[in-house]
Amino acid sequence: MASLAAMQRRPNYRRLLQAQAGVVIVVTLLALATGGQKAAISAVTGGLVCLLPNLFFIWRLGVLGSRRQARRFVSSFYRAEAGKLGLTVTLFALVFVSVPPSNLAFFFGAYVAVHFMHWLAPWLLRG
Repeated sequence: MASLAAMQRRPNYRRLLQAQAGVVIVVTLLALATGGQKAAISAVTGGLVCLLPNLFFIWRLGVLGSRRQARRFVSSFYRAEAGKLGLTVTLFALVFVSVPPSNLAFFFGAYVAVHFMHWLAPWLLRG
């Protein structure tokens, strides 16, 4: 059973966001090297479409701030998730209307790579 101190310690969400931002940079540089400037723009927009809603979610949930009661936390969680979903849909629409990606492979590749960083979340959020 986990100790009381371990249970009270909050996860470090900044590490997850930093890892996601790092993936955006790496995929963008890869796209720039292999596909040129238009591919790099597609990669950075795809990565940001995933990263920005995650940043909103963590900010809205308030995990970077103070602790809350369980009921308020659950309520905040649902509101944050709904906002994240809405922001994701809005960003996809905005990108496809205003700056259509010239390279869909890099756009969706960056989106999926940033999204898959959640698989590493248990490791990144430890201590």
